[in-house]
Amino acid sequence: MSLLFLPLCAVAVGGGKALVGGWTPIKDIKEPHVTEIAEFAVTEYNKRSGAKLKLEKVIKGSTQVVAGTNYRLVVAAKDESAAAKKYEAIVWEKTWEHFMNLTSFKAV
Repeated sequence: MSLLFLPLCAVAVGGGKALVGGWTPIKDIKEPHVTEIAEFAVTEYNKRSGAKLKLEKVIKGSTQVVAGTNYRLVVAAKDESAAAKKYEAIVWEKTWEHFMNLTSFKAV
């Protein structure tokens, strides 16, 4: 059993590589799919809260492989009466099911 444990430790330590289940930075935040995820997050937040935010841009993001992919995005969004503010949105996506769910949206 200890022979099985040793490779798992090597994966967990990772030597500077991304951990399995850990967050990995998105290389190109201007990629159309990243913008689609950000638009979904703002639109879904507006539906749930009654807010009227508009996405300005994606500032940074990372992904996490789960049963699908979690996207953690920092976005700039604003409503009609204020300057843009930063928000962190987490969206869970299962592309093979055409499924997206906003799991978190908060000011940062």
